[in-house]
Amino acid sequence: MTRMIFVNLPVRDLAASQAFYEALGGTVNPMFSDEQAKCLLFSEAIGVMLLTHERYRQFTSRPIGDARIHSQALLALSVETRDGVDAVLETASSAGGTADPNPRQDLGFMYSRSVEDPDGNVWEIMWMDPAAAAGGPPDA
Repeated sequence: MTRMIFVNLPVRDLAASQAFYEALGGTVNPMFSDEQAKCLLFSEAIGVMLLTHERYRQFTSRPIGDARIHSQALLALSVETRDGVDAVLETASSAGGTADPNPRQDLGFMYSRSVEDPDGNVWEIMWMDPAAAAGGPPDA
Protein backbone atom coordinates (compact mmCIF):
# COMPACT_ATOMS: atom_id res chain seq x y z
CA MET A 1 0.00 0.00 0.00
CA THR A 2 1.26 3.47 -0.89
CA ARG A 3 1.89 5.68 2.13
CA MET A 4 -0.34 8.71 2.04
CA ILE A 5 -0.48 12.10 3.72
CA PHE A 6 -3.68 13.94 4.58
CA VAL A 7 -3.59 17.56 5.66
CA ASN A 8 -6.67 18.22 7.83
CA LEU A 9 -7.81 21.84 7.91
CA PRO A 10 -10.65 23.50 9.82
CA VAL A 11 -12.64 25.78 7.49
CA ARG A 12 -15.27 28.46 8.06
CA ASP A 13 -17.01 28.11 4.67
CA LEU A 14 -16.82 24.59 3.24
CA ALA A 15 -18.06 25.54 -0.25
CA ALA A 16 -15.62 28.47 -0.59
CA SER A 17 -12.73 26.32 0.61
CA GLN A 18 -13.69 23.50 -1.76
CA ALA A 19 -13.67 25.93 -4.71
CA PHE A 20 -10.23 27.21 -3.69
CA TYR A 21 -8.71 23.74 -3.36
CA GLU A 22 -10.24 22.57 -6.63
CA ALA A 23 -8.60 25.62 -8.24
CA LEU A 24 -5.27 24.44 -6.77
CA GLY A 25 -5.79 21.17 -8.65
CA GLY A 26 -7.55 18.97 -6.10
CA THR A 27 -10.28 16.51 -7.06
CA VAL A 28 -13.12 15.74 -4.65
CA ASN A 29 -13.18 12.16 -3.37
CA PRO A 30 -16.90 11.60 -2.66
CA MET A 31 -16.16 8.54 -0.51
CA PHE A 32 -14.76 10.80 2.22
CA SER A 33 -16.94 13.85 1.64
CA ASP A 34 -20.24 14.96 3.10
CA GLU A 35 -21.95 18.17 4.27
CA GLN A 36 -19.28 18.72 6.96
CA ALA A 37 -16.15 17.48 5.18
CA LYS A 38 -14.60 17.43 1.73
CA CYS A 39 -11.64 15.28 0.78
CA LEU A 40 -9.61 16.69 -2.10
CA LEU A 41 -6.94 14.50 -3.69
CA PHE A 42 -3.86 16.01 -5.31
CA SER A 43 -2.25 12.68 -6.20
CA GLU A 44 -2.64 9.05 -5.25
CA ALA A 45 -0.70 9.85 -2.08
CA ILE A 46 -1.69 13.42 -1.12
CA GLY A 47 -5.06 14.53 0.20
CA VAL A 48 -6.46 17.60 1.93
CA MET A 49 -9.39 17.15 4.29
CA LEU A 50 -11.50 20.28 4.67
CA LEU A 51 -13.52 20.05 7.86
CA THR A 52 -16.16 22.40 9.21
CA HIS A 53 -15.30 23.66 12.68
CA GLU A 54 -17.96 21.32 14.14
CA ARG A 55 -16.38 18.27 12.46
CA TYR A 56 -12.84 19.38 13.26
CA ARG A 57 -13.72 19.67 16.96
CA GLN A 58 -14.57 15.94 16.94
CA PHE A 59 -10.83 15.23 16.52
CA THR A 60 -9.32 17.61 19.08
CA SER A 61 -10.18 19.38 22.29
CA ARG A 62 -7.70 22.18 21.54
CA PRO A 63 -9.01 25.55 20.39
CA ILE A 64 -9.07 26.13 16.65
CA GLY A 65 -6.47 28.74 15.76
CA ASP A 66 -6.84 31.52 13.22
CA ALA A 67 -4.34 31.03 10.41
CA ARG A 68 -4.98 34.61 9.26
CA ILE A 69 -3.25 35.80 12.45
CA HIS A 70 -0.79 33.03 13.42
CA SER A 71 1.41 30.82 11.30
CA GLN A 72 0.56 27.20 12.11
CA ALA A 73 2.24 25.25 9.33
CA LEU A 74 4.30 25.68 6.20
CA LEU A 75 2.61 23.90 3.32
CA ALA A 76 4.03 23.41 -0.18
CA LEU A 77 2.57 21.96 -3.36
CA SER A 78 4.78 21.25 -6.37
CA VAL A 79 3.79 21.79 -9.99
CA GLU A 80 5.39 20.34 -13.12
CA THR A 81 6.56 23.55 -14.81
CA ARG A 82 7.83 26.99 -13.90
CA ASP A 83 4.91 28.60 -15.78
CA GLY A 84 2.60 26.30 -13.83
CA VAL A 85 3.42 28.23 -10.64
CA ASP A 86 1.97 31.45 -12.06
CA ALA A 87 -0.99 29.63 -13.64
CA VAL A 88 -1.97 27.93 -10.37
CA LEU A 89 -1.64 31.24 -8.49
CA GLU A 90 -3.92 32.99 -10.96
CA THR A 91 -6.53 30.21 -10.80
CA ALA A 92 -6.42 29.94 -6.99
CA SER A 93 -6.64 33.72 -6.60
CA SER A 94 -9.70 33.79 -8.86
CA ALA A 95 -11.28 31.13 -6.61
CA GLY A 96 -11.08 33.18 -3.42
CA GLY A 97 -7.38 32.99 -2.60
CA THR A 98 -5.00 35.86 -1.92
CA ALA A 99 -1.88 35.86 -4.09
CA ASP A 100 1.61 36.45 -2.74
CA PRO A 101 1.13 36.95 1.01
CA ASN A 102 4.84 36.05 1.13
CA PRO A 103 7.54 37.24 -1.32
CA ARG A 104 8.20 35.32 -4.54
CA GLN A 105 11.36 33.26 -4.64
CA ASP A 106 13.30 32.84 -7.86
CA LEU A 107 16.53 30.92 -7.47
CA GLY A 108 16.75 29.93 -11.13
CA PHE A 109 16.57 26.18 -10.47
CA MET A 110 13.58 26.74 -8.15
CA TYR A 111 10.67 29.17 -8.42
CA SER A 112 7.85 29.64 -5.94
CA ARG A 113 4.99 31.91 -5.05
CA SER A 114 2.45 31.63 -2.26
CA VAL A 115 -1.32 31.82 -2.05
CA GLU A 116 -3.53 32.17 1.02
CA ASP A 117 -6.74 30.13 1.22
CA PRO A 118 -10.01 31.66 2.50
CA ASP A 119 -9.10 30.67 6.08
CA GLY A 120 -5.59 32.13 6.01
CA ASN A 121 -3.59 28.94 5.41
CA VAL A 122 -0.67 29.78 3.13
CA TRP A 123 0.43 27.34 0.43
CA GLU A 124 3.71 27.70 -1.40
CA ILE A 125 3.29 26.68 -5.04
CA MET A 126 6.71 25.63 -6.24
CA TRP A 127 8.60 24.28 -9.21
CA MET A 128 12.08 22.80 -9.02
CA ASP A 129 14.24 21.84 -11.98
CA PRO A 130 14.08 18.02 -12.13
CA ALA A 131 17.86 17.68 -12.35
CA ALA A 132 18.30 19.90 -9.30
CA ALA A 133 15.71 17.85 -7.40
CA ALA A 134 17.69 14.69 -8.26
CA GLY A 135 20.90 16.27 -7.00
CA GLY A 136 22.49 16.94 -10.40
CA PRO A 137 23.28 20.18 -12.21
CA PRO A 138 20.20 22.19 -13.25
CA ASP A 139 18.96 21.76 -16.82
CA ALA A 140 19.75 24.61 -19.20
